[in-house]
Amino acid sequence: MNTLSTDQQNLDAILTEVKQQGIDYLNHIHERSTANPSEVEIIPDLSEEGIGVKNTFAQFNRRFEPVMVASSGPRYWGFVTGGTTPAAIAGDWLSTIYDQNTQTAKGTGDISAVIELETIQLLLSLFNLPKDYFGGFVTGATLSNFTCLAVARQWIGKQLGKDFAREGVSGTVKVLSATPHSSAVKSLSMLGLGSGNFIQVKVMEGNREALDVADLELKIQALNGEPFILISSAGTVNTVDFDDFEAINILKEKYNFWWHIDAAFGGFASCSPKYRHLLKGWENADSITVDCHKWLNVPYESAVFFVKEKHQLLQVETFQNSNAAYLGDPMENFSYLNFLPENSRRLKALPAWFTLTSYGKRGYQEIIETNVEMALQFADFINENPNFGLLAPVRLNTVCFSLRDESLVAVFLNKLNKGGKVFMTPTFYNGKKGIRAAFVNWRTSVADVELATNAMLEILNEL
Repeated sequence: MNTLSTDQQNLDAILTEVKQQGIDYLNHIHERSTANPSEVEIIPDLSEEGIGVKNTFAQFNRRFEPVMVASSGPRYWGFVTGGTTPAAIAGDWLSTIYDQNTQTAKGTGDISAVIELETIQLLLSLFNLPKDYFGGFVTGATLSNFTCLAVARQWIGKQLGKDFAREGVSGTVKVLSATPHSSAVKSLSMLGLGSGNFIQVKVMEGNREALDVADLELKIQALNGEPFILISSAGTVNTVDFDDFEAINILKEKYNFWWHIDAAFGGFASCSPKYRHLLKGWENADSITVDCHKWLNVPYESAVFFVKEKHQLLQVETFQNSNAAYLGDPMENFSYLNFLPENSRRLKALPAWFTLTSYGKRGYQEIIETNVEMALQFADFINENPNFGLLAPVRLNTVCFSLRDESLVAVFLNKLNKGGKVFMTPTFYNGKKGIRAAFVNWRTSVADVELATNAMLEILNEL
C-alpha cells in the first residue's frame, strides 16, 4: 500500500483534522494541566511499510497528546516561557507550508531572506534601537550568544594581529561578567574560550545582581590595556536586574573592549515608556541577544542576534563558507549562511513578522505592561501572606520568593506543580532556596493570578 500517495490525496482531510484539534487545544488551553502525570514508553522499532498519517495521528493522540502540558498557556510561569499569538501561529504554519531554506534575498531562486531582513528592521524599531545593527534569526538565546561571542572572539584576534577564525585561538581571551546567563557561559565553552575562564566582576550591594561599575573598572585596569569581552545583563534570570549601560558607555570611551548584552527577555522593557529607562545606553553595545520565543510570544525555536554593521567583515570571517565556491563572494552576494552558524535554515522570521505586523508597537507595549502588572499583583500576594517572602524586589516581570520555612520549599513546589494549575521553577538566590514565577505570556490575566494563588493557599493548608 502506497501510504504516501494516499496521504497526498487525503491532504485536505488530514490538515482539517489537525487544524480542528489545534483550535480545540488553544480554545481550552486555560483548562489544560501545566503538569505531566504520565510516563510514555518509547517504541524503538520502525515498521517496514508505515501506517499512514491517519493511523499515526491516532497513535500520537493515544500515546503523546495526553502528556502535552499547557506550556504555552497563561499559568506556565516556569523558566521564562512565552506563548504564541494567533498571528504567530499563522506565520509558523505558513513557514512549514512554504518550507523555504532562508539564505539569500535576491536572485532567481529562494529569496525568503528578504522577509528576515525586513523583520530585523521591525524588531529594531520595536526596541528603539538604531538602524546600524545587522541581525538574523537563530534557534534561541544560546545560539544568539554563541553567534555574537564568536564575532567578539574574532575581534579580539584582530586586536592582537591574529585571525582566530582561520588560525585558531591562541592564548587566553579575557572575558568579564558579573551575572552571566548559563547560555552565555555555555557559549564560551563551545567557542573554546572556557566556561570557567571569565573574570568575575562583583555585583552591586543591596540585593543586586547588576555589576559593580567601580569593580569593573578596577578589573579592566588590571588587564593593562589588553582587549577583552564584556558580557553584561539586561535582565538577570532571578531578579531581572539590569547593568548600568550608561556607565558602561563611559568606560567604552576609555577602554578597548567588545561589549555584548544578553537581553534575552529584558530587552522587551524597551517596548514600554514605563520601563524603557532600564535599557538607556544599550544602543551602543557591539552585540545584543534577544529571545523571540519568550516575550515576543512566537513558537519555539526563535531568537535574534544584533551585531553592529561595522563588524560585518569580522562576522563573515567567522562564518563564511570558504570551501563552497558556488556560493560566491560573501561580501557581494549576501547570504545568511556567511553570517551565522547554520547553513540550512527554516524561515523562522515569518511568525515574528506576522505578529509584529499584526499587533504593532502598541500591542507589545500592552503585553509587556500587563505582564508586569500581573507580576506585581502576584508579588502583593506574596508580601501579604506571612508564609511567604520576597527574596528580591520585583523589577519587571519575575517574582523571586521563598517560604518563611525554607525547609518546605521543595515539597511545596512539588505539590504545587503536580496539581497542574500553575507551574513554577526552583532557584537558589543569595544562599536561599527559592521559587521563580516569570510572566511573559500574552494570555495571562488577573483571573489566572487568582487561580494560581488559590492553589498555593490550598497547598499551604495541606502542609
